[in-house]
Amino acid sequence: MSLRLARLFTATLIGLSASATVFAAGTQLVWRGDITTARGVVTDVAKAWEKSGKGKIELQPFNTASGIDAVAKGTADIAGSARPGIGGAEQSLTFTPVAWDALVMVTYPSNPVSNITLMQLHEIYMGKITNWKELGGADQPINLYAVASPGDGVEYSLRKLLFGRGNQPVAAPRLYVNVAKLEEGVTLDKQGLGATTLAGASSNKKVKILSIDGVTPSMSTVGSGAYPLYTELYLVSNETSPKAADVKEFISFVTSSAGSSLLRSHSLVPYADGASLASNDAARRAKIASTVGTRANVGQAMTTPTVAAAATPAAQVAKETAVAKAQVAGKGAKVAKEAKGSVASTTAEPSQFARVVASVSTSAHVGFAGVRSEAVTVSDNAKVGGKFAKVTADAVTVKGKQVAKPAAPVDATEKSTKVETPKVADAAPAAKPAASKSAAKEVAKAEKKPAAASRTYKVSAGDTLYSIAKKNAVDVNQLRAMNGLKDNNVHPGQVLKVGAR
Repeated sequence: MSLRLARLFTATLIGLSASATVFAAGTQLVWRGDITTARGVVTDVAKAWEKSGKGKIELQPFNTASGIDAVAKGTADIAGSARPGIGGAEQSLTFTPVAWDALVMVTYPSNPVSNITLMQLHEIYMGKITNWKELGGADQPINLYAVASPGDGVEYSLRKLLFGRGNQPVAAPRLYVNVAKLEEGVTLDKQGLGATTLAGASSNKKVKILSIDGVTPSMSTVGSGAYPLYTELYLVSNETSPKAADVKEFISFVTSSAGSSLLRSHSLVPYADGASLASNDAARRAKIASTVGTRANVGQAMTTPTVAAAATPAAQVAKETAVAKAQVAGKGAKVAKEAKGSVASTTAEPSQFARVVASVSTSAHVGFAGVRSEAVTVSDNAKVGGKFAKVTADAVTVKGKQVAKPAAPVDATEKSTKVETPKVADAAPAAKPAASKSAAKEVAKAEKKPAAASRTYKVSAGDTLYSIAKKNAVDVNQLRAMNGLKDNNVHPGQVLKVGAR
């Protein structure tokens, strides 16, 4: 070997050694979260981060809840989420928006249906449209899929847009642990339909992405706001973590010019490029609610009349209550005011589902102990009832048909939050005067009678709206309505009404 080659070889070894030293000096961070953020945001950016010598990112993609819980407990440094924080233990975490992604509906490639409207999508999730024929397709049932994880980012964000709340009960009996598995299910089912995101599905040739109201989801239509169903993607961190500074540096790298280029390669709009999307968000949500009607606020306070001018909101509530009760009676299901439901299986014993608090639970899956959700699938009418008394739900699906939860009656103490009723003078301008002076005195006496005092509860650290409702034996929807809450966020020190004394 010549002297020149020897020197060159030595220099190369020194360079490699120095490079390895720089890499070793970098911090290793653990990322855990939903598949959506993993595929669109983190995977390629993490590789670029490592190549820059800043350290290593260990990726643990699974679902939203697992990532957020891991960051809260300190077993992960960063989480990925397709929804913002929703209170409880999440209040102590920082949700940093880094990109915009489209929420898309996917089906089997050969399905002739290519477009659906927002109203049709709303009705599908409510179990009112159940056949592809109603959408211009074949005379086949719609097999609606969902993610079983409580608080899943994609499911939560989509339901928040369609119904005004992320925990809206839906008729989706087929469940998966994350959107990747959901997409796999759709590829095997010619009647399948499910929600995922553009970043994940755009490169998947085994599924067909539907347009909404004639608008095809793309980076361009999301960036302009033309496509209505889009959401922020977040990186979640804990400021008390010993690696908080390194996490902050990584997030800055994601939002840098280099990081933004990688986001665009996955059909994502970098968050900074979507300033108009953020400023127009309220208007977008209002437009969607207007499009799908007041049913977008199921379980929420109604503030405007929802029927013909001659009818009052209170009358509409009474009408919907009667219809819901009739539906429940017709199915033979014992759905109480607290919406106590049942879960049954032809292969599993009822005891396997004891204490499941469900929004999305199905007898096809076992091991969901502790799952909190609001739609339950029941495969056998005969098993609805006492055997599953400990299972609670806000909606029940029996043999593929949803049994609506009876609307809670509007009582005198809740009218101000549930319904804005017109004044007597406005509703009935031609009303006759009181029949007698004695009747007038009774009315005046009743008006002077003080209203019953309300029971209250002071929120403590770690409390959630669900835990508070359970402690005080009230329904979550009633608790939200009594306190005028638009979502499930509560904070320590907050005083909530929990009922009458």
